[in-house]
Amino acid sequence: MPVVKRENRLRKVWTAEVPDHCIAVAWSPDGQRLAAAAVSGPIVLFDSTGKTIHSLSGHGFGTCAIEWHPSGQSLASVGQDGKARLWNPTTGQETAAFDGGAGWVERLAWSADGKTLATSAGKKVRLWDAAGTMLCEYANHPATVSDLAWRPRSNLLAVAAYGGVTLYDPAQPDPLKTFAWKGAPLRLAWSPNGEVLAHGNQDATVHFWYADTAEDLQMSGFATKVRELSWENSSRYLATGGSAAVCVWDCGGDGPAGTKPQTLIEDGDEKPLTALAWQRRGFLIASGNQLGTVRVWQPANKKNPHVGDDRLPEAASSLAWSPDDKALAVASGSGAVNVYKIG
Repeated sequence: MPVVKRENRLRKVWTAEVPDHCIAVAWSPDGQRLAAAAVSGPIVLFDSTGKTIHSLSGHGFGTCAIEWHPSGQSLASVGQDGKARLWNPTTGQETAAFDGGAGWVERLAWSADGKTLATSAGKKVRLWDAAGTMLCEYANHPATVSDLAWRPRSNLLAVAAYGGVTLYDPAQPDPLKTFAWKGAPLRLAWSPNGEVLAHGNQDATVHFWYADTAEDLQMSGFATKVRELSWENSSRYLATGGSAAVCVWDCGGDGPAGTKPQTLIEDGDEKPLTALAWQRRGFLIASGNQLGTVRVWQPANKKNPHVGDDRLPEAASSLAWSPDDKALAVASGSGAVNVYKIG
């Protein structure tokens, strides 16, 4: 039988580099800038064509995470120098630097209104205003904080650590609610409607909490620990990693309990996923794996969900769709930063 060449709609529009392993990429809210952080510390700001705008010093010993202020007025970063920093994207100047509370500040998250920045360092969580003034510091968690996530459509902060997830209201000094669970959550993901909190775990499971009722369920059978979670905009579907395949769970109706996910995988995809991102408002999923394979999927197309693919020189380390969903930024362990469009 003749071999039919499959269409590849993933089109690379530009490529650039950071000094070494790129740990994170993040688009500014207006889509005009892309920030890329190197694990050794430097942060590079590119314009939408790939031209370098600014090279920021970042953090000594290494940058851990970056996130844009919702207005785009600043870029926040945290790192292994014990600091959180704010940067002016127009001038490239550092505007604030503050103590995260421990030697390694690993996670950060802006509230949706941009009034509060949460940071975690070891067992400590601190809240800051948009200028870098500390608002409060919570009592130490019993274990190292692994992730932070603000609940959509509210002003509540979820904090993950071994033993479960704690919800805080910034207006109150004590926890509002605790979802106790005997395990180690690694990454948090709120459904866009704020009703469900999912976390991927060290023990190769994904746990669900219905935030208002504390009802929970768990999905198991993953091949590896689960760090890759991404919700579809309507809150009906959740995509997960934890293996070489993208698993798409239908969370509508009675939820995913007792159901099987849609599995997205191609021949030769034997390495676990390392990055996963659903479009912000669209219907496409981007995935990257340890081998450096990047794929884009259209899950609604049951017969042929594959949209396009590319191969990076090393493992895919971070994915980010632009705010208008027209461009996909992909970072590599080699330091390469590629931007694609669907053509």
